[in-house]
Amino acid sequence: MELRELTVFVKVVQAGSFTAAAELLDGHKAAVSRTIGALERKLGVRLLERSTRSLRLTEVGREVFERAISILGAVEDTERMAQQLFAEPRGLLRLTCGVEFGMLVVSDWINAYLQRYPDVSVEADFTGRIVDLVHEGFDVAIRLGPLADSGLTARRLGQLHYGLFASPGYLLRRGTPSDPAALKEHDWLSFTAARRHRRITLRHRDAAVSFEPRPRLGINNSFAVRDAARAGFGIAQLPLLVATPAVENGSLVRILPDWAAPPVEVHAVYASSRYLSAKVRAFIDGAIARFGSASQPDTIA
Repeated sequence: MELRELTVFVKVVQAGSFTAAAELLDGHKAAVSRTIGALERKLGVRLLERSTRSLRLTEVGREVFERAISILGAVEDTERMAQQLFAEPRGLLRLTCGVEFGMLVVSDWINAYLQRYPDVSVEADFTGRIVDLVHEGFDVAIRLGPLADSGLTARRLGQLHYGLFASPGYLLRRGTPSDPAALKEHDWLSFTAARRHRRITLRHRDAAVSFEPRPRLGINNSFAVRDAARAGFGIAQLPLLVATPAVENGSLVRILPDWAAPPVEVHAVYASSRYLSAKVRAFIDGAIARFGSASQPDTIA
């Protein structure tokens, strides 16, 4: 076997088709198919079940895929170690994060990264799904909230802070709440992906209150929640990064500023802390600097 054959095999599995793998490899579908055929003949087994519409790993194919990932990962580790000798990051950085946070924050990190390091390029996937970094070939993921016990390495970037907001017109009609208990009497605009009702917890120093608000609108997009609040439909709990521009132009007012939801932790997650490549380390360091939070020790996600 050759490393090139294993690379082609892994790309086919990750891409889901010979055509997509050929595009990733800047080659031709026929050449990819010949390479897989040659690899199967060398091993004496069928790695992929082919149909006109899909590919599926055989049982032995899955075992070979897992081993190929390990082998190519070891090669990549060696390349990463060697890359530390370079003063400047270089090469393609593949990253993934949530759609909203990507649009609001990560896109600025990417722009600053590209501007600072002329020898790097970036391929970003802003998506709502949890990406498998190893099997899908991503270098780093930006993730919000509690981290799953995935065996990946995580580095804390900072926190996402929240506040309560409403439009001046709404507050004029319904009155400004003077304490958290008064929120129960107001219309609520909820960020929710799966549940219609969402329990709210607010803290001030050592005090905490928790309640289920009366939702006038539930929607899984914080920008839409912000716009509904600006239109005067109720009170919204929003990330400060989302709400601040509207506060500055007068279309939103922050209420009960001493009370807020617990901040959400933001982490960069990657496959290995050994021989971390210059391109990944530079991106993470830049994200920490721009996010305005002190760096934290690496932890296991």
